[in-house]
Amino acid sequence: MRFEPIVNSLLDTDLYKFNMDQVIFHKHTDLCGQYYFKCRNKDVVFTKEMADEINAQIDHLCTLRFKNEELDYLRSIRFIKNDYVEFLRLWHPLRDYVSVGLDGGELNITVDGPLFSAMQFEIYLLEIVNEVYFRIKYDYNTLRTDAEKRLDQKIKDFNSGKYNFKFAEFGCRRRLSREWEDEVIRRLSTELTNKNMVGTSNVYLAMKYGLTPIGTYAHEFVQMYQGIDRIPLAYTNHYAMRDWYDEYNGDNGTALTDTVTTDLFLLDFNRSMVNNYTGVRHDSGDPYEWGEKIIKHYESYGVDPKTKLLLFSDSLDFDRAEQLYQYFRTKTKVSFGIGTFVTNDTCEKALNIVIKLQYVNGRPVAKLSDAPGKAMCKDPDYLEYLKRSVDFRLKREAGKR
Repeated sequence: MRFEPIVNSLLDTDLYKFNMDQVIFHKHTDLCGQYYFKCRNKDVVFTKEMADEINAQIDHLCTLRFKNEELDYLRSIRFIKNDYVEFLRLWHPLRDYVSVGLDGGELNITVDGPLFSAMQFEIYLLEIVNEVYFRIKYDYNTLRTDAEKRLDQKIKDFNSGKYNFKFAEFGCRRRLSREWEDEVIRRLSTELTNKNMVGTSNVYLAMKYGLTPIGTYAHEFVQMYQGIDRIPLAYTNHYAMRDWYDEYNGDNGTALTDTVTTDLFLLDFNRSMVNNYTGVRHDSGDPYEWGEKIIKHYESYGVDPKTKLLLFSDSLDFDRAEQLYQYFRTKTKVSFGIGTFVTNDTCEKALNIVIKLQYVNGRPVAKLSDAPGKAMCKDPDYLEYLKRSVDFRLKREAGKR
């Protein structure tokens, strides 16, 4: 390897990876998944040097095992169950599940294996790809110096009263580097006078700094139900939320709304689910329209929106978060998950990279979202079929009113 190991701990990932994996371990071990990498930036070129380093870093990743103190930390999280932690004592990333290639400057990464194992690679791989790209493409010391100046200003702005909202750090997948995310978390957790940072999605750094690990589930959790034969496509939110509540009994109670559009989600977010879940997370579409729609939905069931949480996490910076906070703070509980703006804010444009679940048991799956540009599917025919299934149920339910 040209650089020091980028991932040194299997806890260096988002909490929701363990949350989702625990449900799969208990309920869906028969599912296999294929994940594909995508860089949404149009002007990014990956070089052979980058691809070689990425491969070397993945080789190192697959030598790691959970340490006893890491397993003990997972056991200390109330909703992580001991049988799952015992499974993690045996589990480790397998190198032959991952392939990396280069095609004319386009980086191709595929993860293929049992879903309970394949899904764990996502965050580790994104951490590796992002750091390798920025260390090879640019002068890292220049980027680090600029990031430090910007972080200094962020802290000053919070402590001067410019910003008043609470947020969690969600930035490990697109961080400048492992060492920089560590520094960001250390400083934000100790230097914000009003303790505005309430936690981090990074489990390792939560353990290191005594913070609350934060996260529930991602789009892939709802997507995977598209690959289960007995489940109608337009009802995947229903089955996903039912399994989630059955596993956690009200813990981890923030539901993601936009996997197959928020409008469809709300059909399954019935009185039982409204009461069972503490709130919902926004990740695409107009956040103000979304928030008002969710508030109206709560009110339709006679639920006071002020007792529920709206968590915003879509490409936020501090100014946008403050505007949303001021708009919604008297209407409901409000919090934010902020990632790239915290962990990779430099003089160079950040990468917009993702690794998405695209097949389950050989069947295509897709995310629609509330923003067309965020939809991702390897099979365009299936994507159209899914859209028609969603539209059919929405129109049928509208006709009943």
